[in-house]
Amino acid sequence: MVARHETKRRDDVSDSQTLVLGGGCFWCTEAVYKEVRGVLDVESGYSNGQAQQPSYEDVCTGTTGCNEVVRLVYDPSQVSTRELLEIFFVIHDPTTLNRQGNDVGTQYRSGIYVTTQEQRATALALIGELTAENAFGRPVVTEVLPLQNFWPAEDYHQDFFERNPFQGYCMAVAAPKVAKFRKTFARLAR
Repeated sequence: MVARHETKRRDDVSDSQTLVLGGGCFWCTEAVYKEVRGVLDVESGYSNGQAQQPSYEDVCTGTTGCNEVVRLVYDPSQVSTRELLEIFFVIHDPTTLNRQGNDVGTQYRSGIYVTTQEQRATALALIGELTAENAFGRPVVTEVLPLQNFWPAEDYHQDFFERNPFQGYCMAVAAPKVAKFRKTFARLAR
């Protein structure tokens, strides 16, 4: 039985897709997606800027063009791109330009960075639906762009919520987002 599982896992990885999302602080976004069935890997990092291998301190200056993001590797037979994006639009505010709550700057912009044309089409279609429904009462400002680059964040940012659940920011901001995911998307939870 174990050998069959290991073979299945290898097949999942070979059929996997990558999608990168910027939804404010990566600690919160990572915490949610680590709980999603079909997400094989979540890594916090920086993307779509001009800086090469930026540090957290570099990105915080707002001069690198980089966004705080999470890179998702997922199995589309278990969770669809659309489902991942539906979660994304529930756990952050896609209507505030360069801001999520108290986090302000271009590094906190709402962004979907795609690796396939199908992901792009799915993202644009969903944004079109949300706009037509006036789902948020304000225009969606989420950028949808091809993934240009990705630089992993420092080790201390990886699995931050999991390792620091009682840290103030985690309790005040990340934990409510995780709870909202669990309530709204129970069918997609691990």
